[in-house]
Amino acid sequence: MTTGLAYFKKVYGAVPGWVQKMHDYNPAMLDHYTALRGAAMAPGALSVKEKDILLVGINAARYYARSMVYHTKGAVDGGATLEELIEYLLAAFNYGGERALQLGLQSFEYALELTNMDADKISHEASAIDIVRYYSTFASTEKSEAYFEKLLSFLTANDENALKQELLNSNVVSTQMKYILMTGIYTATLQNKETDDWAKKSRDVGVVEAELAELGYICLLTAGIPSWFELSDALIQK
Repeated sequence: MTTGLAYFKKVYGAVPGWVQKMHDYNPAMLDHYTALRGAAMAPGALSVKEKDILLVGINAARYYARSMVYHTKGAVDGGATLEELIEYLLAAFNYGGERALQLGLQSFEYALELTNMDADKISHEASAIDIVRYYSTFASTEKSEAYFEKLLSFLTANDENALKQELLNSNVVSTQMKYILMTGIYTATLQNKETDDWAKKSRDVGVVEAELAELGYICLLTAGIPSWFELSDALIQK
């Protein structure tokens, strides 16, 4: 087995079809892609787990289930908890709305399988409030229970502005990581002005430039070279 095939078998447990086909048509291309992915996903200012779970949230927000599910395995293998995963999937609402929450259930159900967790499931057509209520059953601390109570109260009151702000507040996931996620969503969807705005907001809450740069590398993996153009514009020149 070539290096590229072996790498992806290790990452996913089996060689995905798209990897096998890249190898079959152009082994050199797979080698180059494998090297790029290895460099982008290597631990640095962001951990491997953080990179995978960011990609889960980014792809939930932009309705790309395939990549979301692939990176769910990486996040869980890297030590992400169900509660962490939930918060990234919830934060995706701030861009993708109810549809993002519905799509994110595929990621969460896969995580339940990966962790051998026997839990009830919910319809993928459930409303936002029902999905948040469902996720609240996985809260393990009083702090988390209070967090979900706030989310549900804002949903019930149809107070979208308060809801969006609360989704960015720290609970089991830090505010900094949630702002990085939002920056990544706008980067991957090629929205230059919003990317720059969220990069500035991220710096204001303590995110450092190296973290934003590494966010750009993983966006490049999931959304292509144009996404690097977007984030690179927002980076401060060294």
